[in-house]
Amino acid sequence: MTSLLPDERQADDLPDDANSPLLPAPAGQLTRRAFLAESGTTGIAGILASAPMAASVASAAQANADAAPPSSSMALALRVNGKPHAQQVDPRTTLLDLLREQMALPGTKKGCDHGQCGACTVLANGRRINSCLALALSHDGAEITTIEGLARGSELHPMQAAFIKHDGFQCGYCTSGQICSAVGMLREAEQGAPSHVTADVRRTGPMAPLSDAEIRERMSGNICRCGAYPGIVAAVREVSLAMPRAASSRRSRA
Repeated sequence: MTSLLPDERQADDLPDDANSPLLPAPAGQLTRRAFLAESGTTGIAGILASAPMAASVASAAQANADAAPPSSSMALALRVNGKPHAQQVDPRTTLLDLLREQMALPGTKKGCDHGQCGACTVLANGRRINSCLALALSHDGAEITTIEGLARGSELHPMQAAFIKHDGFQCGYCTSGQICSAVGMLREAEQGAPSHVTADVRRTGPMAPLSDAEIRERMSGNICRCGAYPGIVAAVREVSLAMPRAASSRRSRA
């Protein structure tokens, strides 16, 4: 059974004057017709009373719509492969998208776009980074090196030449990231940065030749889906052995 609301119960208790519209209600008695008429008037008054508030809300919404949109781009200056560049970029633009979409440097690849495969690796001030995770504006003023900037004219970088010599790729999609990462990794090793498999992190003196385990661990952030790791390790090993040993030394960590 449906329950009646208080007003409905009140109206139901009133005398029905629908059959005698011409008869006036007895003095001091509220009829059903008079009650409904009064309720309707009160409801309309409530609606009219809320109209200014609705108009105010609509006016505020229109004002927001008419307001000037926020600036969609910001100035950015950086050097890429030795050349200065000035760009206007959306603050949300990643370094990877800036390089590929705005600077026409497609050598840096977009793989997982989550910083997990390393295909987007570039060098920022000499350090390897995942450009898909880096906002372009966060590297304002930086020196960026991509795969296009490693060679000197027609002379390949030693790491590029070694990859070709040892067939360190199949599909080639990860190759630019692998090579940039290897260049940055050898610089880290030269400066004495240990890895997870470094046997003696306190060792000083000339840098020891990198073992295959060291190379694999230090390059573990770059994934080759084709499985060309033997060639990649061989290429990195060859370049690391050719590095001048006398200039390489580990910092004392004692």
